[in-house]
Amino acid sequence: MEPKVSAIVLAAGFSRRFSRGVEQDKLLLDYRGKTLLQRAVDLMNDLPVFEKILVTTSARLEKLALHPGIRTVVNKSPELGMSESLRLGVLAATGDAYFFMAADQPRLSPEALLTMINKAGHNPGKIIYPLVGGKPCMPALFPIYFREELLALTGDTGGRVVRLAHPEACFAFDAENPEEYMDIDNEEDYKNLVQEE
Repeated sequence: MEPKVSAIVLAAGFSRRFSRGVEQDKLLLDYRGKTLLQRAVDLMNDLPVFEKILVTTSARLEKLALHPGIRTVVNKSPELGMSESLRLGVLAATGDAYFFMAADQPRLSPEALLTMINKAGHNPGKIIYPLVGGKPCMPALFPIYFREELLALTGDTGGRVVRLAHPEACFAFDAENPEEYMDIDNEEDYKNLVQEE
């Protein structure tokens, strides 16, 4: 039976690694006519999943064009780290699998995400994630079995802690197009991204 997938975009971080000295919100930077955040929300909107949830800050929410059917959760304590956004997303979700998406992977295609969702359907109970150069990266899909462990996370950690605690439950696969999974961590990454246009 296909899982009821709750897609959750985590977009409440501080972008600490992005800019030195000058305050700059990387998720509001432009790429091909849209902010990185808008691209992530639009990508999630196109997915044929059970429900769609955006976890972000009120300031970012004001700068978004939202689609009907996307539920929003405002993270009022982003200083608590990624775990707080993840926790809020899990609490809001009513599906039986949590598909966590980052908002700083502007090259991701719907096809790449559908591949992961299909793998979840064929591998029930497994934590699904791609490998790029042999290293795990986002997005990541967790079955509901790990709900309590995800809710117990603290600090600036994501599902990696849960994944490492359950190697027997992991289903990792080599990304077909590794370049799609590149995230925008710093100014150099962004410069390289826009130079490709």
